[in-house]
Amino acid sequence: HMVITYVMNFSAAIFQQAKMLHEGNQSNFRVFQHPIYEISNKKIGLIGGSGTIGTAVADVALPLGMEVLISSRSGRLPKGHKYENNDRVKVVPLDELLASSDFVSINCPLNSETRHSIGDREIRLMKPTAFLINTARGAIINEAELINCMKEKVIAGAGLDTQEVEPPAADSDLWTLDNVFLTPHIGWRRLETRQRLVDMTTDNIESYIGGKTKHVIN
Repeated sequence: HMVITYVMNFSAAIFQQAKMLHEGNQSNFRVFQHPIYEISNKKIGLIGGSGTIGTAVADVALPLGMEVLISSRSGRLPKGHKYENNDRVKVVPLDELLASSDFVSINCPLNSETRHSIGDREIRLMKPTAFLINTARGAIINEAELINCMKEKVIAGAGLDTQEVEPPAADSDLWTLDNVFLTPHIGWRRLETRQRLVDMTTDNIESYIGGKTKHVIN
């Protein structure tokens, strides 16, 4: 839901318009100063979107009328995936996803392959009207290269619920760029989300005591 929260805010320029009003600038009651639009028929690109979280994003995006693009190293959805035969869900190469999407959401895990995998080259492939959203792990984005791109206004905006260092350093440009919007890693903090984490932990402990193991790593 955090991804869609960002999408909805960006589509109506909520961040920018609320900031103007808080600063006492009421001119946006009279003049359209930020592009706003419906999200139906817009494309959302999900990097690593065939997993549990990416699929959950698609679950919300599709009823809103969005088209879903998914990048996958295999070039296809896993066999039996719920959207395997959905006409509004397409698996495409990463570069095509970046170039075609109105919103790009990072939903892959952080590992040696994905660390800093989104940087200057990838951001410059995006539409100048597109938004980049990261609710996964901050280090998937090369922040120094992102900052440079945002200073040049290569894309319309970036929404970062996760950052490489949380919170970012006091002198980081992320705090002051008017097209970068930060939230303090709140995607997992909703009451229901935290309850599910507690329930999973309890279930794992009970299973272990009962002689059964779940989610074994090694």
